[in-house]
Amino acid sequence: MLTRAALIKRLDVARIEGAIRETEEKTSGEIRVCVARFFWGSVEGAARRSFERLEMTRTAQRNGVLLFVVPARKRFVVLGDEGIHQRVGQPFWEAVTAVLSRHFRKGDFSGGLVEGIHAVGAQLSTHFPSKGTADVNELPNAIDFGPPSDR
Repeated sequence: MLTRAALIKRLDVARIEGAIRETEEKTSGEIRVCVARFFWGSVEGAARRSFERLEMTRTAQRNGVLLFVVPARKRFVVLGDEGIHQRVGQPFWEAVTAVLSRHFRKGDFSGGLVEGIHAVGAQLSTHFPSKGTADVNELPNAIDFGPPSDR
């Protein structure tokens, strides 16, 4: 079983956060990655709670996307806010999920997250292009490892 601590050690945090930063330069959309601790219950429900906790619904165009990973459960969720979901639909999220799954099965978590970020970014930049110098980075680009009490 891959623990959260083991995954954190294996992640290339700089590469992942760099991919978020680079991708967001082309869009007004926002992307976050969350690596959750072990918990019982619904992974989808936990992803939705993290989406709220990370204030993903507060983007001006409702175009935030969360890649939520639960290493101990070998599960993840890709969750997009209503603005982007209305434009791309469920087949897009399934395609991103397939990208992540392909990499994760090989143990390439950083590569999977980076490719997933780029896939999400391509759609975000199509539907929500950057506003140039007027564009505001509405959310942090740092990987979220949960609230301090979860560490």
